[in-house]
Amino acid sequence: MSKKDHERESQDSREAVGSDADPKSTADPGASPAGDERGVSGLEKKLLADMEDLKNTLVRRQADFENYRKRIEREREHDHRRGIEGLVEALLPVLDGFDRALAAHADPRYEEYRKGFELISRQLRDALAKRGVETIEAEGKLFDPHLHHAVERVESEDHPEGTVLGVLQAGYKLHDRVLRPAMVRVAAHPAAKTAN
Repeated sequence: MSKKDHERESQDSREAVGSDADPKSTADPGASPAGDERGVSGLEKKLLADMEDLKNTLVRRQADFENYRKRIEREREHDHRRGIEGLVEALLPVLDGFDRALAAHADPRYEEYRKGFELISRQLRDALAKRGVETIEAEGKLFDPHLHHAVERVESEDHPEGTVLGVLQAGYKLHDRVLRPAMVRVAAHPAAKTAN
């Protein structure tokens, strides 16, 4: 076989192999057939929709977490206040005991004890005031049913109707919440009493 015959045979075999080969393999790798473009754009749309769903889910979860965090902080603050309220309510009888002890002895022989009681009472009241405890001001004020508890009506024409004349037991507030209303005597005009 001559050299020309050998070259022709090689070319024929290459053409035969080329005709059996996949048409996609001979195509330009950068170009996509029309069917593939629809598949890619459909795939892109699905991926974009999935990404949008995931982003919305993330935003909702983040909002849920923020709400959860705020709720936990509110509950923690509420529990903290309830703990302080419980402690203060337990100490109110102690404050009453100090008030009674200081009011009972005006005898000069007990003056040194009195000063000690006053000091301890002041320290206790200062410590409670730092936690937000306030004594309800009552004497000389108009009766307020939200702050005062009237236990006695005193006929008086010297004071306006409903004026608090005296405090029988101090009342206390904690952060604007009444822990215990003040027990008070209230002025009443005699004419108003007979009319009622």
